[in-house]
Amino acid sequence: MARIFITGSVDGLGLAAARALLADGHMVVVHGRNRERLGAARELLSQGALAVVGDLADLAQTRDLADQLNALGRMDAVIHNAGVFTGPAILPVNVIAPYVLTALMQRPRRLVYLSSEMHDDGRPDLTGMAWDGSRESGSYSDSKLFVTALAAAVARLWPDVASHAVDPGWVPTKMGGPDAPGDLSLGHVTQAWLATGDDSAIGQSGGYWHHQARLDPHPAVRDESFQARLLAALRQATGIALA
Repeated sequence: MARIFITGSVDGLGLAAARALLADGHMVVVHGRNRERLGAARELLSQGALAVVGDLADLAQTRDLADQLNALGRMDAVIHNAGVFTGPAILPVNVIAPYVLTALMQRPRRLVYLSSEMHDDGRPDLTGMAWDGSRESGSYSDSKLFVTALAAAVARLWPDVASHAVDPGWVPTKMGGPDAPGDLSLGHVTQAWLATGDDSAIGQSGGYWHHQARLDPHPAVRDESFQARLLAALRQATGIALA
């Protein structure tokens, strides 16, 4: 049995992953933006899931969320699932929160970051980014390029951790919209597999995956100089260094 934390797990792909992992006998910690949102996860809580609360758009609440999780003990895996598509919270939720939780949580054996095929349209340019969400700056594509590069940087810097990024496909969730063409039943499978599977490929850290197939990401993802600039920008924005 593995201990797995999933951000944004009261609906969409996060909820689907939590359900699947619970059904497989794992201990799951679900996350909601506030206590009202946790009502959507009552089914999981009744099955033994634990819950934590924190708004990932708020740096102080994200720090507190890391404290809540550390009080529960070390996780075996973390799935950074939460994301937003529009608005000034894109960078805080999609990039800052995964970075802060990665830096402040007790180090798990596996890390999974939700990317997107749209990361290919991202710009490897960190100029003028409002990391605090005070204004709209980076696009969704930019944010997914950044978080995919973060996953690759962690894989390089932490050889004891299997760190991967996943494109779950464009599926009909609340964020994806009802007309999304992807198969919703497959949207959570790869991240759950990366969190708990015993396939030897999972141990080859630094992958970018779609439906359990390893693909080549945007060239900037594996550019160590870009990774270094990104980590420096995130450290400056948060006051938190990645060990």
